[in-house]
Amino acid sequence: MIEWIIIVAAGFFGGALNAVAGGGSFITLPALIFAGVPPVVANATGTAALLPGYIASAWRFRHDIEFPAGIKYSTIMLIAIIGGSVGAVILLFSSEQLFLMLIPWLILFATTIFFIGPRLIGKAKQLPSQATNTIPVQRPHSQKMIAFIVLFLVCVYGGYFNGGLGIILLAALGLLGQTNLIAMNGVKNIVSALLTAIAVVVYAAGGVIASEHLWVLSVAAIVGGYVGATFAYRISQRALRIFIVAVGILMTLGFFLT
Repeated sequence: MIEWIIIVAAGFFGGALNAVAGGGSFITLPALIFAGVPPVVANATGTAALLPGYIASAWRFRHDIEFPAGIKYSTIMLIAIIGGSVGAVILLFSSEQLFLMLIPWLILFATTIFFIGPRLIGKAKQLPSQATNTIPVQRPHSQKMIAFIVLFLVCVYGGYFNGGLGIILLAALGLLGQTNLIAMNGVKNIVSALLTAIAVVVYAAGGVIASEHLWVLSVAAIVGGYVGATFAYRISQRALRIFIVAVGILMTLGFFLT
């Protein structure tokens, strides 16, 4: 009974955090593992539970998408699908012991990016732009290749772990020269939805999703996301970020000590 209370609470608070700032995986993954779900299955199940939120966010920002370095929509789709698939396949072939060993490092990495991400984006926005957002320019081939590689690596990470994916994508897009945060959110949401969708398909094919936990977690996350969105404008973003970073640090220490 206690494990289901933990799952419901984790889904609710994870969904709420994702709605207002991100970082819900920092709660759902440890909760599933604590409830007795194997680490790889817990990661795959938590990622699958977050998929509806990614799709809803992508639909909300569908008119605000501007891709970095002049990359076409079809290319972004291909990068997200291939990268998410590669990351998901790597997860399927990861042993429980290896993934459990990597978890604290992955959470530490995601927490660090979550903490410094806004500063990286802010610095990128201060860089001189070669053109306005409305005038297309011919991008150098090298710039496109760098964008391809960066986005592909982020998508592989998202397919493998998914924790902190949103802020990592925003930081990467900022460093690639994007300055319009709304447009960046559009790209972030569509890429997150695509790579997570294909990763979930791979997880399901590999039989690493705990369906009995998935539905409970998903419903709780949807309710939490709705409540979180309702109170999003009443909560200090700075306080939320501090709370999420604190949770990330505590989870990192907890996994290092276990």
